[in-house]
Amino acid sequence: MQLGLINSAWVQANQPTVYGLQKTKELGFDTVDIFVDPLDIDIRERRLIKNECDRLELPIVSIACVAVGLVDFNPSVQRFHVERVQKYLDLAYEYEAKNVLLVLGEYIWNQEVIPPAEQWRTGVENCRRLGDYAAKLGVQIALELEPFKLSLVNSVDTMVRFLDDCDHPAVRANIDISHLVLAGVEPAELRRLAGKAIHVHISDCDGKKHGDLPPGRGVVPFAPYLDEIKKLAIDGAISIELEYSPEPDKITQWVAEAYAATDKLMREAGLRG
Repeated sequence: MQLGLINSAWVQANQPTVYGLQKTKELGFDTVDIFVDPLDIDIRERRLIKNECDRLELPIVSIACVAVGLVDFNPSVQRFHVERVQKYLDLAYEYEAKNVLLVLGEYIWNQEVIPPAEQWRTGVENCRRLGDYAAKLGVQIALELEPFKLSLVNSVDTMVRFLDDCDHPAVRANIDISHLVLAGVEPAELRRLAGKAIHVHISDCDGKKHGDLPPGRGVVPFAPYLDEIKKLAIDGAISIELEYSPEPDKITQWVAEAYAATDKLMREAGLRG
C-alpha cells in the first residue's frame, strides 16, 4: 500500500497550500488526501492544488468530506448536502482521486424524538443516491467509522449493516485505526470488511478520546490491525491523519515524526517497500 497524508495537518497550522504539498512530497509521502470544501475555494485555489500535485508527482487519492446534514430530518437540508457531496465527487473526478471520504452524521435528540430507524433509512437512501452519482464518474465513496456513541456508523457491525443496506458497489468503507481502538473494535473484526474497505486512516490516541496523534505518541497497538489490513489486500493508501497540532509552529517536525513512525510500522507489517 502507499503512504499518504491528509493535508489538513498543514491547513490547521495555517500553512500555505503550496508549502504543505511541497513538504508532503519532500518528506517522502507517496500520496496526499485533500481536505477542502469545493464550495469554499475559488477557481485559482482549485487549480493550484491540482497543478502543484501534478508538478510534484504527488497523486491525490482521497478528498475528505463531512456531511452530517445527509441524515437531517429536513428534506431541504438533505437536498443541499446531497448536492454538496456531488460537488466533492466532481472535484474527485477533476483531481483524478479514487474516492471521497465521507463522514455521516449522528442521531439527534438522543434518539428519542425521531425514530433512529428513520435517520438510518435516510442515510442509506442518500448514500445510495450519491453512489449512483459517483459510479457515473468512476469514483467511490469511503464511509468513515466514527467512534462516538450517537454516530450512525460507529462499529464494524453498523458499518457492515449500512453497506449491506446501501448495497452499492460505489459505497465502501474507510478503516481508521485509532477510531477502531476508541470504539473497542478488535483487529480480527476487520475480516468482516473483506471486499468492502478501500481506504485507511492511521493515527494514535490516548485510548479514551479522539486524538489524531503521530503513531507512537499514544497507546494504539498498531501491529495487529495492520496485519489484518494486509490480509484485506486493499488497493489503496494508508493516510496519516493529524489534527490540530499542539505546536502549530512545529508542524513540519510533527508531520516528519508521523511519517517516520508510520513508514516503519508499514514496513514491519509488509505493507510498504
